[in-house]
Formats: sequence, structure tokens, C-alpha cells
Amino acid sequence: MRIELSDILSVKDRNIDIQADIEMQRFTSKMGDYQIIDKKPLNINLHNTGKRRFTVKTNIDLELLIPCDRCLKEVKCKMNIEVNKDIDMNESQNDEADDDREMFFIDGDELDVEKLVYNEVLVNLPMKILCSENCKGICNRCGANLNSQTCDCDTTELDPRMSKIRDIFNNFKEV
Repeated sequence: MRIELSDILSVKDRNIDIQADIEMQRFTSKMGDYQIIDKKPLNINLHNTGKRRFTVKTNIDLELLIPCDRCLKEVKCKMNIEVNKDIDMNESQNDEADDDREMFFIDGDELDVEKLVYNEVLVNLPMKILCSENCKGICNRCGANLNSQTCDCDTTELDPRMSKIRDIFNNFKEV
């Protein structure tokens, strides 16, 4: 959804409340592709502070399905993000050529709600997702989920600094 900003920018101290739906079904970034399983409509408050400046206030409330970092089991990740941004339209016009803008969700005199939501979710994604505090993960040899089953793989970890000596002993075993 795109919100026309000319109405809010025309009168100083003007407040506009808009309800907008999140249209995204999936959140896709370089970190992964996650399904959005629950989302609530946004109640966006726009307030003109004068001289082509305004504030955007809203709460983003959604739930993503993200795989556990250890065992890859799908985990529901609830996100409640409070957005409170001060936007200077003069700044965004002057830096139009700058591709590394912070406010890329402003396009001309329109606010792109989907880009705003995407940016906020991206910034607020947790660094590590675990299905439980004591998740055992998966076996690095056979791929078994160690939370639900055990495997008979040899789990002895050998010191990599001793690999040359181990090769010498393996050569003597062959003779």
C-alpha cells in the first residue's frame, strides 16, 4: 500500500490516522525466506511537524515461521515492532541520487508501507532462533535430529593439528 503524503504535508500540525493491511505473505531476504503466518493491520499515525517534516508512528505485529538454527525445526517467531520515525522530506529530495538512503520507503510524495514493514522486520529479526534452550541440533554425520532420536555415529573429535601424525599411523596400518 502506498500513502499519498501531499495531504499531510499541506497543513502544519495535521494528524492523519490510516489503517493499512500488510500485503506480504512471505518475508524474503538474503538470510532466508520465511512464511508470515499471522499479521495484524497497521494503525499508522502521520503528524506534520512543519517545513516538509513529519512523523510516522505505528506498531508492526506479525508472526513468522523460521527454522531453528540447530535442528531446522520450524519455530513461530512473534514480532511486535514499535515504529516512530521522523522524516524530513527536504533531506530525501536533496539526497535523491544517493542509493544508500535510510528512508528508501519514501518515493516522491508517497510512503510505501510494504517497504517500511520490510525494513523494520529485517532490522529486528533475531540473530539466533532456537526451538528450545537445550536444543541438541542435528548429527553432523547422519543428519538425525538429536532432540527426537539418538544415532550410532562415531562422535570422537580428533585434533586437526594431529592430522599428519594420524596419516602416518594410518599408512602403517595398511602395510
